[in-house]
Amino acid sequence: MNEFFKGIALFTPGGDLVYCIDSTKRERWHLNLCIKLQELLNLPEPPHFLVPFYTATIDRGLNAQTQELQTWAEVYPAVKRHRTLLEAIFGVYDLKWHQVPWQQENSHPLLIESYRQNFPQLWESHDLIVPYNWNPIPEAILVDFNYVLTLFVCGNSTKTKETLKIIHQLLEENFPTNYKLKVVDISKQPEEAERHHIWATPTLIRVWPQPRCRVVGALEDTQKVLKIITA
Repeated sequence: MNEFFKGIALFTPGGDLVYCIDSTKRERWHLNLCIKLQELLNLPEPPHFLVPFYTATIDRGLNAQTQELQTWAEVYPAVKRHRTLLEAIFGVYDLKWHQVPWQQENSHPLLIESYRQNFPQLWESHDLIVPYNWNPIPEAILVDFNYVLTLFVCGNSTKTKETLKIIHQLLEENFPTNYKLKVVDISKQPEEAERHHIWATPTLIRVWPQPRCRVVGALEDTQKVLKIITA
């Protein structure tokens, strides 16, 4: 990844995510991400109403005064719980996140809730973590994934951050546009651990293609993990 970039992420109320990494730092990407959500979820129109409520940005560049590398990370209240995931997809860790104050006139929860009837797909979870590419790859249709995986972690520890970094790098290097990954924190969703019989973390489950398979424990041996995923 370029040392200087701007990363923009757009979430849905259901937890799906589309994001982009712009090394030119010249584009305004929110419109593109809304259009991508419209395509992925078959929405009647781009969900622009999400932008002042369900976004996060990372801006990494030189400080104009000190000429030192600095990173500014900004997150809206509704998605601040996703900070660990955001650091993983953008490859920048242990950030000091600045929470954007509420803007009552255009981001009040009741206003967002008023769109649910016409955009019900946004309140459903489709386990999507989708990058938006500046140069679209014609042969890759992002809605059709070759690999669907679920990663179970526990808490926001250093171990969790390292696991997310390892898995994200592995998937981006080998299936940059043909996977979707769902991350489940069993400390917040213990019922998911019980339902999927998770007794240790991290655990990575290949949901698709069938049959299901899992990797339990340390994931540092990426070649072994890759062999299991692609078997």
